[in-house]
Amino acid sequence: MDVELLRLRAGVFRVIRDFFDQRDYLEVDTPLLAPDLIPESCLEVFETRRVAPAGPGGNLRSRPYWLVPSPEIWMKKLIAKDRQSLYQICKCFRNSETSGFLHSPEFTMLEYYTMNAGYLDSLTITEELFAALMIRKPEIQKPEIRKQEIQKQEIQKPAEVLRPPFIRIAIAEAFERWAGFDLYDAAESGGLEAEARRLGLNPPAGLGTSALYDLIFIHAVEPNLPRDRPVALMDYPAFVPCLAQKGRDGKTAERWELYARGVELANCYSEETDAENVRAYFEAEGKIKNAAALVPHRIDGAYWKTFLPDPQGRPFPSCSGVALGLDRLIMVLTGRSAIDGTLPFPMEEF
Repeated sequence: MDVELLRLRAGVFRVIRDFFDQRDYLEVDTPLLAPDLIPESCLEVFETRRVAPAGPGGNLRSRPYWLVPSPEIWMKKLIAKDRQSLYQICKCFRNSETSGFLHSPEFTMLEYYTMNAGYLDSLTITEELFAALMIRKPEIQKPEIRKQEIQKQEIQKPAEVLRPPFIRIAIAEAFERWAGFDLYDAAESGGLEAEARRLGLNPPAGLGTSALYDLIFIHAVEPNLPRDRPVALMDYPAFVPCLAQKGRDGKTAERWELYARGVELANCYSEETDAENVRAYFEAEGKIKNAAALVPHRIDGAYWKTFLPDPQGRPFPSCSGVALGLDRLIMVLTGRSAIDGTLPFPMEEF
């Protein structure tokens, strides 16, 4: 990576910090090593060990730790304690992924949580963040120019591919438009496998509803998303497990994912705040994780208690969180075709 791209990365991070600092979000710095993680059957993690100095008799003591795939597990503990809107720019780690085009085992994440907000509020905030990046794009590209000089210049027209407002498309509409069927009718009638075969996808036998949904989405819907403007896919199906509030219709979850130039950039929930629902999620996902994970990890069986009322009787606060991949954002912002070109030290493929 050349020094100009390093400056651009630093400029993007500076705009992000200015944006959230001005809105009274608290920047936090949480551990990269965790003694346990949120179970997510869709991803793999990295394991390491902490070795303590030898005790009496020369016996070594050690225990496993895992590199965080996101800072969520720590940030929600801070939310329960401090009830403050938070943001963080940090390294995250996901194993068993290729390096180069859209993935890197080590990547940079922006994660932000807004108190007393839902997923629609977070979408507005994200649009405002992108608008700030567009307004200050000349400054990001030319950090040697002082702010007062920028104000006197004609702002460069940014790439429309990142300009808000975002296109908003419900997942059900996206399936109807590009896969050619009613998602919820097919899911409820057990017809997703037949639809996948009609689309020429030939799914292996025994796939569940969520896996069939993913297969069709990846091959029939995602490639057809508009590429000239950011696209927010809204209201994901509730049968896809996640820690998001359920929609009023009972079929959907209050969740969106953001795409630009066909690349997934961000994921957002109205965060689940009910302790029993969190416990049920941990139990269900934990069983899948323990049975199939390439790198098993410890799951905190008491994590759900974070969402119980605090000693003053206050419930876990209503909030919405967004996780945004910064390497991908910079890739789109600079017109590159792979995130390797945005990383100071890309990881070599096998």
